[in-house]
Amino acid sequence: MAGLNVSLCFFFATFALCQAARRVSKALLPAGAYASFAREAAGAAQLGACCLEMRMLVELGPWAGGFGPDLLLTLLLLLFLVHGATFDGASANPAVSLQELLLAEASLLGTLLKLAAQGLGMQAACILTRLYWSWELNDLHVLQNLMAEHCSSALSTTVPHGTLVEGACAFFFHLTLLRFRNSLPIYRVPAVALLVTVMAYTAGPFTSAFFNPALAASVTFHCSGHTLLEYAQVYWLGPLTEEPVLQSKEQVSSPQREASPRAWRHPDARRGVQRPRAWATWGGAAATELQLSLHSPCEHHTRVGSPGWTLKPP
Repeated sequence: MAGLNVSLCFFFATFALCQAARRVSKALLPAGAYASFAREAAGAAQLGACCLEMRMLVELGPWAGGFGPDLLLTLLLLLFLVHGATFDGASANPAVSLQELLLAEASLLGTLLKLAAQGLGMQAACILTRLYWSWELNDLHVLQNLMAEHCSSALSTTVPHGTLVEGACAFFFHLTLLRFRNSLPIYRVPAVALLVTVMAYTAGPFTSAFFNPALAASVTFHCSGHTLLEYAQVYWLGPLTEEPVLQSKEQVSSPQREASPRAWRHPDARRGVQRPRAWATWGGAAATELQLSLHSPCEHHTRVGSPGWTLKPP
């Protein structure tokens, strides 16, 4: 378990450094530069470094460290819980950034800055993680350095099947993000972490379940076994093919939400109490103004002997 303790220390150090970088850049940079570049770069570096160390544990841990799949999946779940709690709104995923652009939730310039920051963050994570491996703090790192020049490809199936698997994983991932994007973090973060863990268990043996083009390019594109075009087809084209489907789904569901918005309801109405309609004027004021003030939640007051609202003259 000494190798696992070293990896846990690496995870904690990565979280601390990236969180410090976020706090410093948030204090020094303008809000737009922080949201479009610094936040994404820190998130991508954090995700990339943790993914590289986690991949090393998955490949070498079962036979060199005695780690079972239950331990590795639990560790993966905890990592994504921390990612969701510390990312501060960053996606660290080019597919998510392109989805925001297609849904008109981000500008073209902001999206290009996010893509550049994600690529730089992933490359920085690769450089720093390999430097950390070169220290050979445990036996797993010694084996990793010996196997670094002949790394195994994460794609363990045919290219069409891998493209389908990555596309399906990306579809469910982005669908979950759309479903929980207006929810509280206490619900959204566990839901996303649990989904990522389930997909890593089911799709991991085939493609390692990246569904992140920048992460896949940094981790497995340099490994032998497949050409660059095959890697691009699986790990870039696969996650991006679901973007038009999600965009059309969002465009269909948005008019339905706008056509039937959830109106504000008085607490008495939710309890089934019929509230009488009041019609009155003061000095010739229109009754419609009174009716608007009755239904406005901003004019809601509580008085003794009143059902919870007050008549307010203009």
